[in-house]
Amino acid sequence: MTSKELSKDGRIKKEYNRLKRIFKGLPKNQLTSVQSLMNNAAFMAVTLEDLQKAINENGVISKYQNGENQWGTKKSPEVDVYNTMIKNYSSVVKQLCDFLPDQGIGKNGEKQDALMDFIKS
Repeated sequence: MTSKELSKDGRIKKEYNRLKRIFKGLPKNQLTSVQSLMNNAAFMAVTLEDLQKAINENGVISKYQNGENQWGTKKSPEVDVYNTMIKNYSSVVKQLCDFLPDQGIGKNGEKQDALMDFIKS
């Protein structure tokens, strides 16, 4: 079964398990602290995917009718929700990355960015 065939709850659980593997090396007291953040991050990641799909299918503009003869267009509600949620998701991911041990120096001698490593995984 592919991720598109999984229910939303199944996709959230899959994402949570992916995050859990990333943070499995944390001490138990820290792990309990990040579980709520991981739950929120998993939910937001899956919801953002769904919003992206809706935006791609329906576009960023939606039509509305306000009264009998008043028609117009406005930014789609999915875009508003997406914009708010992506900011919150970024914040949660940053908080999660703060719990990761320092990665030190990268392959080319540059300091590794834990947030970018997390996002790439």
